[in-house]
Amino acid sequence: MLASTPSPEAGQRLRAERLRVRLSTREVERLSHQIAHEKSNQEYSISHAWVTDIENGKFTPSIYKLYSFSLVYGLRYDEVLAFFGLHIGDVGKEQKSLKLPRTHLVGNVLEPAISTVTVPLELREKIQLERTNLVSRMFERWGEVPLVFLQQMDLQHSLYGYIGMEDHTLDPLVRPGSLVEIDARQKKVGAGSWQNEFDRPIYFVELRDGYVCSWCELDGGQLILIPYPRSRAQVRQVRYPADADIVGRVTAITMRIAENA
Repeated sequence: MLASTPSPEAGQRLRAERLRVRLSTREVERLSHQIAHEKSNQEYSISHAWVTDIENGKFTPSIYKLYSFSLVYGLRYDEVLAFFGLHIGDVGKEQKSLKLPRTHLVGNVLEPAISTVTVPLELREKIQLERTNLVSRMFERWGEVPLVFLQQMDLQHSLYGYIGMEDHTLDPLVRPGSLVEIDARQKKVGAGSWQNEFDRPIYFVELRDGYVCSWCELDGGQLILIPYPRSRAQVRQVRYPADADIVGRVTAITMRIAENA
């Protein structure tokens, strides 16, 4: 049965790809028959008439026929899906917007389609993982950030910070090595009205000698950086705003709670 959704723009892009690889509609039909035979599934088969109808935007093909197009035209499957408005790279971000009611495992949604990016050795040597920092500053001398890292980020509305391996300010509430999401719109330190330590606002603060992630209080012209009671850190006072700038409030935390076996 033909899908009822017309896709004229997608059809034009498929035609362009066919012409790029210099294939006739009959040749596409023959190659798709070969794929269907190898997979023992006729759903992968595309007649030359169907190729023409799809290119003319009359309907959207099935997932099997799209897979055949990707093989015949030498494209990634996610590239062909994108012709029809299905952007696999957005799945992780869009899944975050769904508030599912039950606890569940989160799969590696995009693992097969992710390109690997290797950090240059000279850069890896300069990234100081022992110190707390803004992620953008850690990679500011590198033109590309790893795709797997970007998938879960809302770069339009948030900043991201890394908690240094030697920073125990809020440990174990926020452990060293954690990644934190920062809302730069929330910079005002308000009076305490929280119910418990988990509700107490956490701020990412830039100091003259680096960054710190902590609870904060204002006392006149002094910003008091308050650590978790069981951490190894001490309460610090710095002049505000002369020696400290509140980057924003921490709104999400990703951290490891146990080492891999």
